[in-house]
Amino acid sequence: MINQNEINIDTIIKLLKTSLSESNYLFEFANKIKLENIGNKVHIRGIIELSNICSKDCYYCGIRKSNKKLERYNITDDEVLQTVAEAQKVGYTSIVIQSGEIIDEHFTERIENLLKAIKQMSDGKLGITLSLGEQTTETFQRWFQAGAHRYLLRIESSNPDLYYKIHPKDEKHNFENRLKCLESLKQIGYQVGTGVMIGLPFQTLEDLANDLLFMKRIEIDMCGMGPYIEQVDTPLYKFKEVLKPQTERLFLSQKMIAILRLIMPDINIAAATSLQAIDKKGKLMAITSGGNIIMPNITPMKYRNEYKIYDNKPINNDLTMKFLFKLKKDIETINHQMELNEWGDSHHFYKINQK
Repeated sequence: MINQNEINIDTIIKLLKTSLSESNYLFEFANKIKLENIGNKVHIRGIIELSNICSKDCYYCGIRKSNKKLERYNITDDEVLQTVAEAQKVGYTSIVIQSGEIIDEHFTERIENLLKAIKQMSDGKLGITLSLGEQTTETFQRWFQAGAHRYLLRIESSNPDLYYKIHPKDEKHNFENRLKCLESLKQIGYQVGTGVMIGLPFQTLEDLANDLLFMKRIEIDMCGMGPYIEQVDTPLYKFKEVLKPQTERLFLSQKMIAILRLIMPDINIAAATSLQAIDKKGKLMAITSGGNIIMPNITPMKYRNEYKIYDNKPINNDLTMKFLFKLKKDIETINHQMELNEWGDSHHFYKINQK
């Protein structure tokens, strides 16, 4: 029997080492804990990949600034608002706006105006998550006041040494600044999410265990994490020969999701798209291992191929009721219920903030 109150780094490492047959118990137990704490609802968030223009040069990411092989795009405001209107029409009640990292007043003001426009056109009925990288506290505050209430900023690794093996060590890629951003987001009042890549070169099971304990320590409200998938036009690609097979990275990601559910029973845990890049049932596997959020891509089709953060990224779902109906049926096959009639905010957030 797994005692949730006695889970420490040694226990986590032991759980991460479990075999496929042994891990079934872990997944079932994590799912049980989820059902007891937040129920069997799977909340849906439509994600819009606003732009692949980025000021950062992260070694693992295909939209890094130095990638000259990528055709850059920037969805127009009208296209964003049209996509949002279509999403609400087919049933979405929550969206995510994601982009490469841009830090300037024009971008800050643009997002601020988009948030206000989305809130107005949806009559305040759309929940909005942002995933736009590190920004100033003032920018985070402006976006919060304009209508965003959730923010995802992945730490990528809580080990500074590993962090600087997958990022340049310069003023634009500062581990301490990322920590400060997470703290600023919490102080402002966002529901705060973070996450890591699983199966990176140089990464150990101890690193992954500490990542989970880091999330617990800073009291995150939501998590988005999944397997590292290499991208051919990045510096980290040269280490592809030392990587675990993708199926092992998928399995390890399942275990990370399950263990996080055990130590943080009431947070939101997303089934990352990278899981589906390895196995078409990857998202459902994450849900049965403790996850409760799915984020279909609703970016206009003409842009999807260029948001190449990693290779073989799935782009085949569409912005239709037919797609949502199929997703609903898929979710029902694992004894869960797709929920579109509520935002699906973090239970953990409200519990912590009621203290």
